[in-house]
Amino acid sequence: MERKIITSAFSNLYTDQRIEKVCKTLFDNGYSIDLIGNDWGGSEKMERPYSFSRIELKSKSLKTAYFEFNWKLYKELKKKVDKNTILHANDIDALLPNYLIAKKMNIPLVFDSHEIFTEMPAVQNRISQKVWRILERKIVPQIKFMMTESASYAEWFHEKYNVDPIVVRNIPRKILVAPDIPDNNPKIILYQGAVNQSRGIDKAILAMHFIQGAVLKIVGDGPMRKMYEKLVIQENLQNKVLFIGKLKPENLREVTKTADVGISLEENNGVSYYFSLPNKVCDYIQARVPLVMINFPEMKRIKEQFEVGEMITDHKPQTIEKAINKVLQKGRKHYQEELNRASEVFCWENEETKILEVFEKASNSL
Repeated sequence: MERKIITSAFSNLYTDQRIEKVCKTLFDNGYSIDLIGNDWGGSEKMERPYSFSRIELKSKSLKTAYFEFNWKLYKELKKKVDKNTILHANDIDALLPNYLIAKKMNIPLVFDSHEIFTEMPAVQNRISQKVWRILERKIVPQIKFMMTESASYAEWFHEKYNVDPIVVRNIPRKILVAPDIPDNNPKIILYQGAVNQSRGIDKAILAMHFIQGAVLKIVGDGPMRKMYEKLVIQENLQNKVLFIGKLKPENLREVTKTADVGISLEENNGVSYYFSLPNKVCDYIQARVPLVMINFPEMKRIKEQFEVGEMITDHKPQTIEKAINKVLQKGRKHYQEELNRASEVFCWENEETKILEVFEKASNSL
């Protein structure tokens, strides 16, 4: 019997590395994969070894786009599923159609919660937050097969809904040979990821007033980019802060290897951020780039195991500057032994067995 998985997400799929890695792991282990995303935020050309498609959205606002996607996803799933299908929903914003079809067809559903969606800053204090919370409260306690991205997230879901998600961290594949350390002049401070609120980007920009002989490269895109570009001009930091834009994952990895220090300065704007393990943290570790991190639980766990950089306790520009300068003064070479050790632990190869166990259990329930 062919083992068939339909994976769906409210995503244009292009830069979603977690979905790419999960699908590739399952595909490499004999599952037939059909991936469904949408064209919200673009429909860049992609190549994958498995089938994928994007639902066309005509909505002009995100609120209506969610509704349109869920309705169209329901119809798409209805056409594609059979009794040998495992459904795989990524995040709350794709869960309802999957849940309804799984219940109707009596087939297994695997729910992968990339974050605590209902506590994200983008939905806080809005009517939409109440809607997502109702869905979460009604559906999540009934989920039999669930994954999530951090131990802190898993603890939150357990306390809230008495479920026990498997922790599958969104971390990169192993870089087997440590990259060469470049002799940069000026030194490169790197932020990579979405240019959104509550990422500490504006504080890092202001910290550049106090850091000499270095530039801050911001790699990524998002709704706050224009505002931060204006901040750079306002602060007369155009020569010290560079916006690189969004890159393909393979190009991003090459840029990451060139940095002297990587920053992950998330702000406590809800439990989803506070309990997260940002993708960039382990990207830096695999590239053997030392970090400056905020002292949130998942990042503290790493720092307690491995001396991979410096940790800050607040977002004052002077605090950020001191930590970055400390890393720059010690130099990237100083941290290499600990980064090498950490890279053996924080790699995708260690997560794959957990994914396969979840889907094997789901497959056995067919």
